[in-house]
Amino acid sequence: MVFLKLFFSYLFRLLASCLAFVICYFFLAFWLPLCRVNRDFVQPKDGIEIFIESNGVHSGYLLPARSSMKDWFGEFPCSDFQAVDTSSNYISIGWGDRGFYLYTPTWSDLKFSTAFKAAFGLDSAAMHVNYQHIHPKHGEWIKRLLITRAQYQNLIEYIHTGFKKKDGKLWHIQGHPYGTTDCFYEGTGSYSLFKTCNVWTNEGLKMIGVKTGLWTPFEDGVRTQF
Repeated sequence: MVFLKLFFSYLFRLLASCLAFVICYFFLAFWLPLCRVNRDFVQPKDGIEIFIESNGVHSGYLLPARSSMKDWFGEFPCSDFQAVDTSSNYISIGWGDRGFYLYTPTWSDLKFSTAFKAAFGLDSAAMHVNYQHIHPKHGEWIKRLLITRAQYQNLIEYIHTGFKKKDGKLWHIQGHPYGTTDCFYEGTGSYSLFKTCNVWTNEGLKMIGVKTGLWTPFEDGVRTQF
């Protein structure tokens, strides 16, 4: 009897702690995106045009594939993709959990083990790169942003830190593209509840001085800033 009382007492405390954690997490996830940083940022009239894209869950950068400042084909050659040539105009780059990226192309493919590892930072990260021809249009899921050349250079350097390298070369992950114009590379760090793909996107914006939220674990915290 004493054992059962102790068991249920500890179980109640555990469940109460879990509930408190969930409530606190979602409260901060709602509130902290509203706490703006870099409030004095103003988009330059004649700047580099970039985009923040979202699919409703994941956010990332959508950048010119080739410009006077950066030719991304030099880092992500056409040979890494099934059907990409240098006529592509834009490139999307995002960071995320390796298991989710590679083994969960749709929600029906989601496994508990994948979600658990992702939530608690138990898996490595990967970078998703995709080329496209269509010029992005500012809308609900794609947000246009103008930044200075110096900010774009800093953003390029930030994106580089997301890629794991071996002997100075990117680690191309073979055999897991979603289509003919995308592929994956090994990434640095690990995904977790506190460092999501959206936090990674937002940290880059914070670092280059763009007005954005303090912490944005969900995509709308990034997307709705512009």
